[in-house]
Amino acid sequence: MSDAEDIEDIREQKKEQLRSQAGTPDEPVHVEGGDHLEELLSDHDVVLADFYADWCGPCKMLEPTVESVAASTPAAVAKVDIDAHQELAARYQVQGVPTLYLFVDGEPEDRMVGVQDEETLVEAVEAHA
Repeated sequence: MSDAEDIEDIREQKKEQLRSQAGTPDEPVHVEGGDHLEELLSDHDVVLADFYADWCGPCKMLEPTVESVAASTPAAVAKVDIDAHQELAARYQVQGVPTLYLFVDGEPEDRMVGVQDEETLVEAVEAHA
């Protein structure tokens, strides 16, 4: 095994250890309202919130990426349907979908609008995990 492979193995072990300690869900959690989002933000150090709409083509394209981020990082991933939760969309000034917020310790740290690649999302999460 090369040093790069060893380092990657160690990273994977660390991610798994962090995930098991934090009780982080390994698939996206569909937000049921403002209180539910607040609960997720208080229960997890890092939360990636995906504000989406069922009718949005780019949102559907992003879904497998978001699922992969949920499975492979120590962040909790929240899915917020902007049609069902218009008050949350207004609170976070979501004007277009998909919009992703990265919350760290309950506070918005980063905002990304449009489809993002997995590497960008993973790097954003890992910078704060």
